[in-house]
Amino acid sequence: MNTPEEIARALDDTTTWFVVGLGNNPGRDAFHIALMLQGHGKRIVPIHPRAEVVHGEQGYATIADAARVVGAPDVVDVFVRSDRAGEFVDPAIDAGARFVWFQLGVVDHDAARRAEQAGLSMIMDRCPAIEYNRRG
Repeated sequence: MNTPEEIARALDDTTTWFVVGLGNNPGRDAFHIALMLQGHGKRIVPIHPRAEVVHGEQGYATIADAARVVGAPDVVDVFVRSDRAGEFVDPAIDAGARFVWFQLGVVDHDAARRAEQAGLSMIMDRCPAIEYNRRG
C-alpha cells in the first residue's frame, strides 16, 4: 500500500475517477481536487446522494449506479470520514475498480485489507494534488 509505484500507476495509467463525496460545495476539498484531476485529463464521476452535476459531469447516488452507466472506474477516490470509508470498498470491488484511494486523513486498515485481498491497489491517507506536486 502507498508504494511510489502504485501512486504513479494511479496518477499516470488511469482515466476514470469516481469521486465519492463530490458535490457542488466549493468549500469541500473534493470539489477542488476533482477540478485538479480534470486538469490532468481525468474524467471525474461525482458519487453523492444528491447525484448533482459537478464540473460538467453527471453525478450518481452510488458507485453501482455510476458503473451501470459509465462502466468500471479506474479509481474510486473516497472523500468521507474514516468511520464511513470502508462502506465504499466493496462497491468499488464490485464495480471493477483497479484502485481505491482514501484521501488525506482517511484511514481504515480493514477496508484496505479487503481491497488488496480482492486484487485492487490501495492508496490511503494521501492526496493526489500533493502527489502530483511532489513530481513537479
